Amino acid sequence: MDAATLMDTYGWWIVGLLLLFGEVLIPGIFLMWLGLAALIMGVVDWLFPFIPWYWQLGLYAVIAAGLVFGIRPFVTRELDRETERPALNRRLHAMIGRTGEIVDAVAEGYGRARIGETTWRVRGPDMAAGTPVKVTGVDEKTLSLLVEPLEAAEK
Repeated sequence: MDAATLMDTYGWWIVGLLLLFGEVLIPGIFLMWLGLAALIMGVVDWLFPFIPWYWQLGLYAVIAAGLVFGIRPFVTRELDRETERPALNRRLHAMIGRTGEIVDAVAEGYGRARIGETTWRVRGPDMAAGTPVKVTGVDEKTLSLLVEPLEAAEK
């Protein structure tokens, strides 16, 4: 077995594993399909080593397009499906509706509040320390809880 045959046989698997590793580093559920297509091509090349490289590239493009446009929509739809417990593993979202007390005064929109046993970064109107508050939402950009004074939130 010469070096060219070795690279043809294992080259697709190496490329596939690198693409799958890239998916781990840059998650987005896209590189995974290209990596799986390369792994499939590695199996095809292993079973049929006489296929010329240009046919392999064409077949890779067809397999990759089939995975990206055929299977990916079903997987992403399933991942986006609503669940019975939408706040599971989303700690900030699990706080919505809970009440607490401002610990560090909210000034210029930001402060800290004790909700349960933990203090959280909060965003809301200016409030003094000790003000009772209710969590009304989440600001995912700043990883803050949106709060309102308790009497305003109950109206």
